[in-house]
Amino acid sequence: MPKGNFSVARVEKRTRASVGKFERHIERKNESYENMNVDLSRTPMNVHFQGCVELTYNEHLDRLIADGVVSLKGLKPDATVFNEMILDVNTDYFERNGGYDFACRFYEEAFHFAEKLYGKDNIISAVMHADELNIAMTEKYGKPVYHYHLHIMALPVVDKEVRWSKRCKDPALVGTVKEVIHQVSHSKKWKSEKALDENGNPVLNSKGKSVYRASYSILQDKFYEYMKEAGFEGFDRGERGSTAENLTSLGYKIQQDEKRLADIEQKIAAEQVRYNDNHKAFMTFAEIDSSGNIVPKSIRVVVSGRAAKLTGGKLKRASTMDSGVTLNILYILIEVDGESVLELDKMNPTYKVNGVDLLAEYKEMC
Repeated sequence: MPKGNFSVARVEKRTRASVGKFERHIERKNESYENMNVDLSRTPMNVHFQGCVELTYNEHLDRLIADGVVSLKGLKPDATVFNEMILDVNTDYFERNGGYDFACRFYEEAFHFAEKLYGKDNIISAVMHADELNIAMTEKYGKPVYHYHLHIMALPVVDKEVRWSKRCKDPALVGTVKEVIHQVSHSKKWKSEKALDENGNPVLNSKGKSVYRASYSILQDKFYEYMKEAGFEGFDRGERGSTAENLTSLGYKIQQDEKRLADIEQKIAAEQVRYNDNHKAFMTFAEIDSSGNIVPKSIRVVVSGRAAKLTGGKLKRASTMDSGVTLNILYILIEVDGESVLELDKMNPTYKVNGVDLLAEYKEMC
């Protein structure tokens, strides 16, 4: 088995107010994306296993409520109403097994897993993305390689029994089930379960109390086992016992990214000394050749980033406005005579000096 291929199943919580942003990403409704690796020319290759056609996610939910299919009764306005489930396996796994066609078969089966988990009628959208370029794998294979993964937007619905109260005129009905409501409830859908040993008995801690398994850990198990039973081999379950089971999935991602970034920064610092002389190449517009003549050099600098602060300044006659923009720099490219001498890319960790990517080895390991 190729080293490092792991299945990933995680759930992100979305409210009615926040879901629109994620809908635009999943359904590719934006004209541009923060992820600079989205190749819009390949967007038509994204596969919709389930969609709400002309409706937005919120409009689809409103229709289900109006039809009495689901209920939001008792939920606060900012409650979690949608679950965004992301199902994924390392990019290299798909590249080794047939690329796009294999990914389509894999994620079609993964979609059926989600149907069993949420119920077919509670899935609003299921889209396999095939248009996000994986830079590290592209450099490894020397050709464009894409990161295939599945986004599922679903409603965390549970069956809630409504019983006849003491106000019922028929005493025989009091306490019996009046109706079953399909209630949206993230907390009840994803409650922890008691851990059991190999004999089916509850696992107890040192104080004799039951040990509970985090719901997302159980999800990881179920997804891995389902796909293996469906005939897909060559990957392992996501790391067991990691702190991902005790944090939100987003928090765990951030924690892991911070660790990788810290390691990369250490590697950059170690390499910095070796390339100090090279850095001097782009500190001037000219060089002096061996005969002492000044030789003009063309220089091109490309900088991009995000606006962090805008100062409007003041409007006063015959005076400057003193307005300003503070940018968080995400990308820098410096070329001298058409040749790249420095390239830094924070979004796709890249640190190139004179065309050599000093992070290539570490990106491949990540």
